[in-house]
Amino acid sequence: MLDATTTFFENLDRRGYEPLLTKVSGTLRFDLHEGPQTRHWLLVIDRGRLQVSQEDREADTVIGTSPALFEDLAAGREHGLAALLRGDMTVTGDARLVVQVERIFPGPSDSRGPRRLFHQEVR
Repeated sequence: MLDATTTFFENLDRRGYEPLLTKVSGTLRFDLHEGPQTRHWLLVIDRGRLQVSQEDREADTVIGTSPALFEDLAAGREHGLAALLRGDMTVTGDARLVVQVERIFPGPSDSRGPRRLFHQEVR
């Protein structure tokens, strides 16, 4: 069984295009730190076209957090901007990409509105 993090990134890669990111281009690297080990996920966005890998290379934005917190983000149990404001995540580089990419994360199961409806339709 795959964890929510792997499922999230594999679904993005398989989707290949995200209409919510049509006006976005850039690279984000997610560094998931657990003790001495770091797991990397690289998301390349080119006007909505998505490409995902596990490369550890330069990126416009680097987001650092724990695997447990990212698991909650990917499952919709946690909100990324709230975690950032609490200091549970670090961001270096272009912080605007964080705000733009936050839209593709699932919302809480009890949320309503266009983002939640969009993610229900995609599944």
